[in-house]
Amino acid sequence: MATTDRQATALALAHALSAAERGLAVIPLSRTKLPALRSPHRDEPARSGPPCHGACGRPGHGVYDATTDPGRVRALFAAAPWATGYGIACGLPPYHLIGVDLDTKSGTDSAAALRELALRHLFTIPETVVVLTPSGGRHLWLSGPPDTVVPNSAGRLAPGIDIRGAGGYLVGPGSRTEHGVYTVAPGTAQLPPAPCPPALLRLLVPPPRSSHPAPTAPGDQGHGLVHFVLCAHEGQRNTRLFWAACRAYENGLGPALADALTEAARTTGLAEREARATIASAARMTGHQGR
Repeated sequence: MATTDRQATALALAHALSAAERGLAVIPLSRTKLPALRSPHRDEPARSGPPCHGACGRPGHGVYDATTDPGRVRALFAAAPWATGYGIACGLPPYHLIGVDLDTKSGTDSAAALRELALRHLFTIPETVVVLTPSGGRHLWLSGPPDTVVPNSAGRLAPGIDIRGAGGYLVGPGSRTEHGVYTVAPGTAQLPPAPCPPALLRLLVPPPRSSHPAPTAPGDQGHGLVHFVLCAHEGQRNTRLFWAACRAYENGLGPALADALTEAARTTGLAEREARATIASAARMTGHQGR
């Protein structure tokens, strides 16, 4: 192994141990950002039951090897002396980490897409740990509630925005990959992962599938959403309509309230075509398109 590779491995181990001290479970990564250790079951016949997630006691199970125990971390890196980086497992205590990956390789402005989502859904991204990627992207670290499982997704929230949740991992700062080194943005290294805004969390967690039919009448909650739209001033009409429509669909009121929300938006000065397009966008965003 070249001297530079040995140095990269030593630095990756040092960074991984530092992260583990903060309660972040880690695994060694190769320069390709993949787990450095191959599966111990790769040459075995196909399993008929569920895949092994480490019950065999051998390393090589990807994110399921992640640990905060310093002795275990050293053992994993000793088994993978070619590792030049480390991954931080998401969804585990104490932070239940959620990673918001703002990508740049797709040619989309993912940062602008996140700002638009924040405007539409009335949330702000708090000050938190930000990791800069070699390609110019950013990873935002957020903390989730312990009783909520956030799934991994790619582009579901918006083009160029990937989410790392339970069963996923983030490349840790200080890791060296084929494209460069991951670094912590200035001024954020000592911050803890900030709590995920509730409105953003609702977008990250798929809505529960209900077996009960949607109510046939809007009810008090529906009237409140319509009133919310009616109180919109110029410059916030579309934002309020989108927010109200999302809440309506999330609570099974979307189809029943669509016409009332459209009429309320028209009353505030929004064109009917634009209002219906906004409501349709809310239906897509909440996973109710065509339902």
